[in-house]
Amino acid sequence: MANCVVVGINWGDEGKGRMVDLLTAHYDVVVRYQGGGNAGHTIINDKGKFALHLLPSGIFREGVVNVLGNGVALDPESLWKEIVQVSEKGVAITADNLKISERASLLLPWHREMDALEEMRLADKKYGSTKQGIAPFYSDKYQKKTVLAGDLFYPEALKEQLLDLMEWKNLTLTKVYGAKPYTEAMLDEWLHTYCEQIKPFICDTGAYLKKAEEAGKQILFEAQLGSLRDLDFGIYPYTTSSNTIAAYAPIGCGYPGIRIEKVLGVVKAYSTCVGEGPFVSELFGEAAKQLREAGGEYGAKTGRARRVGALDLVATAYGIAIQAATEIAITKLDVLSTMEKIPVCIAYEIDGKTVTRFPFPAALAKATPIIRYFDGWMCDISAIRKWKDLPEAAKVYLRFIEETIACPIRYISVGAERESIIIKNKEEE
Repeated sequence: MANCVVVGINWGDEGKGRMVDLLTAHYDVVVRYQGGGNAGHTIINDKGKFALHLLPSGIFREGVVNVLGNGVALDPESLWKEIVQVSEKGVAITADNLKISERASLLLPWHREMDALEEMRLADKKYGSTKQGIAPFYSDKYQKKTVLAGDLFYPEALKEQLLDLMEWKNLTLTKVYGAKPYTEAMLDEWLHTYCEQIKPFICDTGAYLKKAEEAGKQILFEAQLGSLRDLDFGIYPYTTSSNTIAAYAPIGCGYPGIRIEKVLGVVKAYSTCVGEGPFVSELFGEAAKQLREAGGEYGAKTGRARRVGALDLVATAYGIAIQAATEIAITKLDVLSTMEKIPVCIAYEIDGKTVTRFPFPAALAKATPIIRYFDGWMCDISAIRKWKDLPEAAKVYLRFIEETIACPIRYISVGAERESIIIKNKEEE
């Protein structure tokens, strides 16, 4: 195996956690390198069903070390509650298998409130935030208006810094939004209840990862959300506030010199999108309802119904390009098993012209999908474990995807369970 990044190719919710959970059988370390608790990675294994928001998806594999890098929006409250919930189901979480970068900035108590207040102010122009404080956090991080996890070991300096930040943030809360101010007592409670609990996990993750690589350990990086939500390359401004691309993994993990040798892009067999923003291949009405229910398309973090649509190969090819994906995993193929005809968006029409290259975000408002329909296979494929046993119609569908996006399909998920997977060998391509 080689150091590998698992990334989302589209809008997020592609099934990255499911793939990381599968692949950790071959890796020693799993690293989250960006994002925060605003998305969920759903995993089903012998311990139950889990929706992880901050913990890396390798936490369920005995012997695997899980790392939260400096690029993560570290919310002590959310993280500690998640550790407790997962531990209660029999998963051991200790300083040996969970390590938090001392350079990770802390998502502070007011960030979630600021997020919700701003979405309320935007009203019908809102960005579709999950209200987990991510945009206010990253804004403050780049203004140097937050604190680092390592600061928890310097309580006197930390307290002084937090009180200064609180005074500054209270001006915005009270004068702009008319909200109540935070107090020193509230900060003390937050520090005692949550921050003290995560201190045993905090260390120099860059040094740890360097030693792990030198020792020949195999390292798997886990991204959050997808290509189209990347701050720089996504459908701005309907993006997240961090870089979701594989190229950011060395920076966000804490060890910029680490080698990345493989990038596994995860693509759902149809398209879904949570939140606002352009979604060219979106389905509506009864067709959308049936697909949403068949796929259980509701947000792991918010419970919101996901928007659903035909697989968008224009967006997918773009996502693969900016991720520099070397291979692909197709998830939820089994969800399409009851469809007589399967729609695929093969191009856009913009101002009367056919477009196959993903356009600048502002142009997407004018785009309409050009759809090609494929025959469905109309049978249960959830028990299939070999490429040769798939119905011919399913193979035709997958081959077309592979040829259009010019990237080999390596994994095909036909169920949510860890073992519900087809591994497609190169000789079958």
